[in-house]
Amino acid sequence: MNNKANIRRLIAWGTLAGLLVWGVADVSIRIASSGRLYDKTTMEQIPDARAAVVLGCARILKDGSRNQFYGYRIRAAAELYKAGKVKAIIVSGDNHVKGYDEPSDMKEDLVSAGIPAEKIVCDYAGFRTLDSVVRARKVFGAEKFIVISQPFHVRRALFLAWGFGCDASGYAAEDVRGINSVMTLLREQLAKIAALMDVVIRRQPKFLGEREQLPE
Repeated sequence: MNNKANIRRLIAWGTLAGLLVWGVADVSIRIASSGRLYDKTTMEQIPDARAAVVLGCARILKDGSRNQFYGYRIRAAAELYKAGKVKAIIVSGDNHVKGYDEPSDMKEDLVSAGIPAEKIVCDYAGFRTLDSVVRARKVFGAEKFIVISQPFHVRRALFLAWGFGCDASGYAAEDVRGINSVMTLLREQLAKIAALMDVVIRRQPKFLGEREQLPE
């Protein structure tokens, strides 16, 4: 009986601790991103930057349907570039598995949307949001950049940018409704805690490598 009671207490304390850490992460992300997140209605107020960083995701879902998160990010990146807010676009995503190449997919679709291919740079080592943000400055030399993704994702990216000394603003792509959005938002709660830990322990990207030049 005592063992069962101890287990219940451990579970209760563990749950409380988890909620406390989540709360700290959530508040920290909101504070760090406050006043830095823009959308289509406030695009004119976005400070011009050297580059935009489009955070990657799968173009096609497992059921074969088009990923709306992906499509809206591509549209937002094209809007921002055509508005003259950035001179180059870094498409940052995962490419560690043969046949899965987020950056190349994004570049292809941005070119189809009217963005010059020579103005798009692929970051093939954007395995996590942390990697994409830190590599934008350390590898591509973007001292000032604009992060593009859905609002919840941009807020977390801006927190990471703040934590690692990057000068970043955010441009919110259209959000997604439905079951896919629900599952993504649930995963985001864990991602917030991970982002807080990344900043606290100063986790570095998986790969940095040689410096790469952004288009002039």
